[in-house]
Amino acid sequence: MTAAAVPAASPASTGEQSGVRLARSRRNAELSLLLLAMVLVAAYAAMVEAKALDTITPDFWIPAAALGLVFLGLHLVIRWLAPYADPALLPAVALLNGIGVGFLRRYDLAKATPAEREDLAVFAGTGGRQLAWTLAAVVLAAALLAILRDHRSLSRYAYTLGLAGIVLVMIPAVLPSRFSEINGAKLWIKFGGFSIQPGEFAKLALLTFFAYYLVRKREVLSLASRRVLGIDFPRGRDLGPVLVVWIVSLLVLIFEKDLGTSLLYFGMFVVTLYIATERVSWLLIGLILFFGGAYLAYVLGSTVGGPFANFYDRAQIWLDPFAEPYDRGYQLVQGLLTLGTGGLFGAGPGGGQPALLPEVQTDFIFAGIGEEIGLFGLSALLVIYLLIVERGLRAALAVRDSFGKLLAGGLAFTLGLQVFVIVGGISKLIPLTGQTTPFLSAGGSSLMANWLLIAVLLRVSDGARRPVTGGGGPAARPTGGPPEQLHGAPTEVIRP
Repeated sequence: MTAAAVPAASPASTGEQSGVRLARSRRNAELSLLLLAMVLVAAYAAMVEAKALDTITPDFWIPAAALGLVFLGLHLVIRWLAPYADPALLPAVALLNGIGVGFLRRYDLAKATPAEREDLAVFAGTGGRQLAWTLAAVVLAAALLAILRDHRSLSRYAYTLGLAGIVLVMIPAVLPSRFSEINGAKLWIKFGGFSIQPGEFAKLALLTFFAYYLVRKREVLSLASRRVLGIDFPRGRDLGPVLVVWIVSLLVLIFEKDLGTSLLYFGMFVVTLYIATERVSWLLIGLILFFGGAYLAYVLGSTVGGPFANFYDRAQIWLDPFAEPYDRGYQLVQGLLTLGTGGLFGAGPGGGQPALLPEVQTDFIFAGIGEEIGLFGLSALLVIYLLIVERGLRAALAVRDSFGKLLAGGLAFTLGLQVFVIVGGISKLIPLTGQTTPFLSAGGSSLMANWLLIAVLLRVSDGARRPVTGGGGPAARPTGGPPEQLHGAPTEVIRP
């Protein structure tokens, strides 16, 4: 056979022969899912107006269209700056964000008098403000994608971010109550008519530090001293970092008066430690320390009082909210009744009475939505959250560097834990917390912080799915190892 008769090898076959599987960007799939999400958001808005107003106004589609333009802009940024990022993250988050804006619009209609409802502008009230916060949050996420071209560069600022996270956590605790306390929890910084929740940003900074620290110390923390019931337990002298974070979480519980925030900080550290060491014993030690500390705070609250009194009161409400259903237990009782009223299928979008539920726009938005979409609808929302967490964990598994694995795994778990904390609080599984439901609740701090979290997950997943080229070219992806050893490392095959 002559040379001219030899068929040229296609890029695909060449890649298969060399053992390299090229990833597809899947941006068109992301665009299709995003358009479907915005159609669902527009349909939800139409059903809200049909039920609440007995008519559908001509401009019901405008908020969904505005959201669609905002998310389309972020899609174009991802297509340009992170073309191999996970295609399911943006549509799933956009759907949750859109439903949140739609329900807050429904809340505005419930507060308005019957004469004002049909003339209530689509950009007015809480829903309009949430739409503006969504624009700001998405722009912030796009800016982070533009600045952060490689997730490993975050490791250079790990100690600075750790210090910033500690400061952000401490500020509300040291401020006077009139500048930091809302509904008994000191989680805010209030000035004038504006408030910000610094803890939402602190979790991102602290998690970056945790990931960097554990990459460097995981060999030591993986050492076992003895084996009990088939579980390897660490050496006593290696418990120092866990004890420090445990003490800090208890200080948050005592001085910021919020179990959810304390559980969030301690939980994300212990789980990141477990991901780094693969030792189940760290999870057991973490659970024992946290629940032991919470019980100690409860006992001290009933005997000593002082800074422990607030947690004791919250625990008492949780244990028996119907003891004072029109006083201290009113909010939790109304939340439980709202969920019960929704039943399996709900009263339909626009058919509930969210104005009767205190703080339905923030802490209890999941209960307010549940009254209208029922248990099946809430289960669907939880599945969407689960999908986001699963895609984050998949990015953590696929990325080759150790820092990226811990960062993405920790971020995904933190989002899931925050959902558990707030849903557990309103369903009486755990005491009520001051946490907001990610992407649903009103408020700029939570929305911006969680969109930044998604931006980091997009960046990590882009690095995990990016195709490999030989010779260490621009598209080559470094393999695992501590962050300081990654640059210039050899490349390996990825799983798209």
